[in-house]
Amino acid sequence: MALPTTATANPAADPTATAPTKLFTVRDDRLKETTGLAKSVKHDGIYWAVSRSGDTGRVFAVDQTGKVKAVLRISAKVVDVEAVGVDRNGFIYLADIGDTKGNRDQIEVYTFPEPETLQDQDKIPYHRYDYTYPDGAHDAETLLIEPGTSQLYFVTRSSQGAGAIYSAPPSPSRQGTNKLTKFAAAPSGGITDGTFLPDGQRAVLRSATEVSTVAWGDTPTVVARVTASTGAGKSVAVGPADGTVVVASSGTNAAFYQLTAPAKPADTTTSTPPSASATPKPATASDSSSSTAGKSHNLRWIIIGAAAFAILITVLTFPPGRRERQDRQAENDRLTGQSPPTPRRRQPQ
Repeated sequence: MALPTTATANPAADPTATAPTKLFTVRDDRLKETTGLAKSVKHDGIYWAVSRSGDTGRVFAVDQTGKVKAVLRISAKVVDVEAVGVDRNGFIYLADIGDTKGNRDQIEVYTFPEPETLQDQDKIPYHRYDYTYPDGAHDAETLLIEPGTSQLYFVTRSSQGAGAIYSAPPSPSRQGTNKLTKFAAAPSGGITDGTFLPDGQRAVLRSATEVSTVAWGDTPTVVARVTASTGAGKSVAVGPADGTVVVASSGTNAAFYQLTAPAKPADTTTSTPPSASATPKPATASDSSSSTAGKSHNLRWIIIGAAAFAILITVLTFPPGRRERQDRQAENDRLTGQSPPTPRRRQPQ
């Protein structure tokens, strides 16, 4: 059975796309190339970044000026860390998923909480989760964390075409190896990073040349794209403003830019209302039957309405009529000198 694909024949370019806005430049030799990027949950204005393959198990906290505020290190012996993510509870996910040679038996993800204060820390305690693909080894650079459930997805890349999206078990175990499930085909172009937008209904995927918005669901679909005019780069994360993302250029002294996430083009198809002078359409036999049935239906409701109105008038006018008779009797008694009758009370049984 063919997998659902995120790629459309010609995913539409966003006609409302605006030019990227440069936010800052990171001038730190330890970040040789930002291959993964994620927005902090606990610290405003902080982004967690990981460097290109060959680095150790560490993640950098970068502020809005481009300064590295802290470096967190785990003691695990990693192979190729390519992505980083942060879930809704403020846990950092360090994704050791790179495999350019295609010979890894499994991939690993390390999790640990964001620190309360930003300062360098070594040998941070962590949890390790092991995963295997159902169809052999794959190279991957993208980890997606669904905001509402913290469900993990991995996007692979291939030199022979599009990669694929694989889903992790909803509740992975730290005992043994967790088996991934092939979920959908990935867009072409070699996906290098990605992130869910906060609504959880859209994901933004990055390649070296494009940024694409994917409508998530059982069949993820690319709905819009923009050319990455910031130059070659790998990483993308949720931006500081609603509906925006942050992307980084490649190499040392990388520049970080904010851009609006590509949006689905507006539907310009409109229906033209009929002209006032248009010639009426001749009635057909079915139209006549419908008209007759409609008239009968209306007549029935008119009769019912008239009956209801008569009942209402009777109910409303009866008490005033009784009061009028009582007033006339009282006036007669006054004129004849008779005392008004004493009302009788009902005796208790």
